[in-house]
Amino acid sequence: MYVQREVFGDEVKALSRELSVGKSSPIYKLDPFLDSEDGLLKVGGRIRRSDIPKSAKHPILLPKKHHVTTLLIRHEHELLAHSGRNHVLSNLRQKYWIINANATVRNVLFHCVTCRKLKEPALSQKMADLPEDRLEPSPPFSNVGIDLFGPYYIKEGRKELKRYGVIFTCLVSRSIHIETTNTLQSDSFINALRRFVSRRGHPKVIRCDNGTNFHGAERELKAALDEMEEKKIEKYLSHHHIEWKFNPPAASHMGGCWDRQIRTVRKVLSALVKEFGERLNDESLQTLLCKVESIINSRPLTTVSDSVDDLEPLIPNHLLIPKSYVIPPPGLFQKDDVYMRRRWRCVQYLTNLFWSRFRKEYLSTLQTRQKWNEPRRNLIVRYVVLVKSDIEPRNHWPMGRVIEVYPDDKGTIRSAKIKILSSVIVRPIQELLLFVEG
Repeated sequence: MYVQREVFGDEVKALSRELSVGKSSPIYKLDPFLDSEDGLLKVGGRIRRSDIPKSAKHPILLPKKHHVTTLLIRHEHELLAHSGRNHVLSNLRQKYWIINANATVRNVLFHCVTCRKLKEPALSQKMADLPEDRLEPSPPFSNVGIDLFGPYYIKEGRKELKRYGVIFTCLVSRSIHIETTNTLQSDSFINALRRFVSRRGHPKVIRCDNGTNFHGAERELKAALDEMEEKKIEKYLSHHHIEWKFNPPAASHMGGCWDRQIRTVRKVLSALVKEFGERLNDESLQTLLCKVESIINSRPLTTVSDSVDDLEPLIPNHLLIPKSYVIPPPGLFQKDDVYMRRRWRCVQYLTNLFWSRFRKEYLSTLQTRQKWNEPRRNLIVRYVVLVKSDIEPRNHWPMGRVIEVYPDDKGTIRSAKIKILSSVIVRPIQELLLFVEG
């Protein structure tokens, strides 16, 4: 009664004098009346003759912006186990008629802490432009992405041992190189890196996923990689003038260029293991991985045409294993160089041919964004967020405050530093849920 007289004072006075409500009143169309039993302002409406409870035929009128109204909506929402807007609204109207109820209930439910924890989607942002590492023609494996996969089990006598694979993906030509490691210790990884450098040359840039996505399909791989001595690896790389770039933790989508190759390797390797048997030794596993590397490096990078007059599609092996069967355009090195005894001119000509077709045919296919096409609001320092976790249920995801953001060259925020209790972590925005705007 106090709320009605505070908000609908003029209407109550008019009805108490048996006058009609003014047309400018927000409750004019509801045909309101004062109930003689309790003195409350109620809806008159048009369903007086219906066979429903009196409280539903003549619900109590309530304003849209009032603390009491908000409390009633929250109470009903909690009674209905945090159901949706329509369910809450239909139950409320069995007793109360809230002005502009749809928007009012939606606003209250939007600020419900429990609902935001359970239903708030993760943040997203417009897909970033490709880095220079993937666009500038360069010698094979100058810019590489590294990932680990496994373990695979081999037989040595009566022993069963684990072996892991290390995949090096050329970020430009999409070629791959596969090495094996006996363990996940840093020394074993550095030895695999040395073998790669000896065969493919020193890379300028190495990118990786910071260890958290290396677990692939096996939990133990993640636990072991967390123990890898990254300082020791970085010391080796800096000594050889190799730049090491880490993606933010848990940002597997930022390493999709090389992370996708793991699935391809597993698919091809599974077929070969099924063909040659599952009881492998070290020599057999290395042979199979070389076979996998060759098969994947012969995949087409561009669309395969049905026309016999078109050039064959580009494949990574055109750059790694130049052959003279590619139809050339004119360039710095002439077509006759292919048939000369000076092998270096032949290789140089075919390499130039690869990059010429790479620019014309392959680069244009990278233009389209397949998803994340719209720019979104940037994360701001002091916002409160939930941090996604793969090992805990959503109700137990930790809550933290943004203390630092990391923009790209366009000012778009793609990762942030989060303070959770006494710890500080870095996460991509795709692993964060906006909870409260600070």
